[in-house]
Amino acid sequence: MAYPHPNLELRPLGNTGLKLSCVGFGASPLGSVFGPVSEHDAVSSVREAFRLGINFFDTSPYYGGTLSEKMLGQGLKALGVPRNEYIVSTKCGRYVEGFDFSAERVTKSIDESLARLQLDYVDILQCHDIEFGSLDQIVNETIPALQKLKEAGKIRFIGITGLPLGVFTYVLDRVPPGTVDVILSYCRYSINDSTLADLLPYLKSKGVGVISASPLAMGLLTENGPPEWHPASPELKSACEAAAAFCKEKGKNISKIAMQYSLSNKDISSVLVGMNSVRQVEENVSAATELATFGKDQETLSEVEAILIPVKNQTWPSGIQQS
Repeated sequence: MAYPHPNLELRPLGNTGLKLSCVGFGASPLGSVFGPVSEHDAVSSVREAFRLGINFFDTSPYYGGTLSEKMLGQGLKALGVPRNEYIVSTKCGRYVEGFDFSAERVTKSIDESLARLQLDYVDILQCHDIEFGSLDQIVNETIPALQKLKEAGKIRFIGITGLPLGVFTYVLDRVPPGTVDVILSYCRYSINDSTLADLLPYLKSKGVGVISASPLAMGLLTENGPPEWHPASPELKSACEAAAAFCKEKGKNISKIAMQYSLSNKDISSVLVGMNSVRQVEENVSAATELATFGKDQETLSEVEAILIPVKNQTWPSGIQQS
């Protein structure tokens, strides 16, 4: 079945030759991590995302204890399109039972992931939340194991993910140029924390593609507010709540403003956002197409930034619950 591809902007990913849709489909919610998701809803959301021009889908064996990968696999299979029409990334090293970045575990991990995804290869395999492992093991053992998987044709490109930005420079400074193709950073390019911006020139100089996840700061920049376990400080939560209330009063939605803020930086190849329903897919794509057509709502954005200035770039320690 062929789908029309509306004009969702495609952006190059570092030196990979891949072009990712500026909005990426974060499949962690398909693992029912934010509440139950039926197989019908999972498949429908993947199909709608692809129909609207999203070509990049990201998951991990950790999300929902492998359920996210299985659900995404069903959704992609249901598309019935050639494999080269979509880009899939999954992860290794982080599992429900804990962290294991050993060569043996990550080598086994990709075979398990491919079986769940019903694919012959993934485009990107990323070491998941590397700050919880030994960074020297990542450099000396995990990445060399991933290079072998690349040679075997099971993966096309190698990535690393984490919350502290320092983990990226630590690894990239210790591996030969071109070894790591992409980094996935989360909660570091949103209205309340834009520290990833400082790292972009360095990443560009290394030829590394950049994916930024969680433009809504894991729920801080939403009308409903973050989940109870969110590790942000009370001050940060309170400021984001005030910003959300301010937007609502003006008849605006803070999530859309936040999404457009993150999408505006063209040095970020894709903004990854979790989705588990057709409605969420449509809202995220519409935020991107509106931005492309009309530009940012600079007035509201400036007012939101002013509210958040006292807590700007205030981060939190990496936590086991963040997924």
